[in-house]
Amino acid sequence: MHTVLRSPTAEVIIGDDQPFCVIGERINPTGRRLFQEQLRAGDLSRIEVDVAEQLAGGAMVFDVNMGMPLADEAELLAAAIRLVQTQSDRPLCIDSSVVEALDAGLAAYDGKALVNSVTAEDERLDAILPLVKRYGAAVIGLPNDENEIPEDPARRVELTRKIIHVATERYGIPIEDIVIDPLAMPIGADTSLVVKTLDTISMIKEEFGVNMTLGASNVSFGMPQRHAIGAAFLPMAMARGLTSAIMDARASQIVDAVKAADLLLGNDAWGANWISTFRARQGA
Repeated sequence: MHTVLRSPTAEVIIGDDQPFCVIGERINPTGRRLFQEQLRAGDLSRIEVDVAEQLAGGAMVFDVNMGMPLADEAELLAAAIRLVQTQSDRPLCIDSSVVEALDAGLAAYDGKALVNSVTAEDERLDAILPLVKRYGAAVIGLPNDENEIPEDPARRVELTRKIIHVATERYGIPIEDIVIDPLAMPIGADTSLVVKTLDTISMIKEEFGVNMTLGASNVSFGMPQRHAIGAAFLPMAMARGLTSAIMDARASQIVDAVKAADLLLGNDAWGANWISTFRARQGA
């Protein structure tokens, strides 16, 4: 099953027979005080640096989030998207919990975007999925609802089933345009949580065959040597069926682990991507 994202001049295909899709997480003001101050002052120049650094690291899609206090998120998100599209031909993942901001971002984007995200809450499904349908986008579905972020993989699968049913049957969104986030939780909070995420990935792949993504940095939150944890986790998740991740594309240790897993899982024919990456580094 292929999820296709597009910019005006390029496309990225997410699928279990494709190279793992690295979605760069950096264009986000969360936890970045100076970046927030710049954005409030109308200075978006840091975004150009974030784009360049992530391109150099191997980002295939850019996640763009402008959520922060005391700012017009809709206006900022639209402006950021227009700026990113002048800097790169990579498709975008438009990231907001505010419906008005998603609408503004999708209206500003030239291409087929990935919307991040919708939960299984009835109110959120009815607010966000019409936007996804109207703009012809793909969407990330999170299997949690107003009652819980479930730990039980079977409950996550049940809520995945609901998201897919509502999206396909009520709104006519193709199933290949639904990307499920199996909910990556921090290993530092409970050492059983990552195994539950891996089990969820396996169960979703077996029942639905849809593409999946997650916030890779969530797994290592609060732990030392976070890049080492991410580099171990993602190949494990890829072997279960994960096909993309929102991650730090600047972290060569994690990106290298993903590319090595692509090679070992048969998604890098003749090792061409693996070899070319390291030849390019040697040349640089």
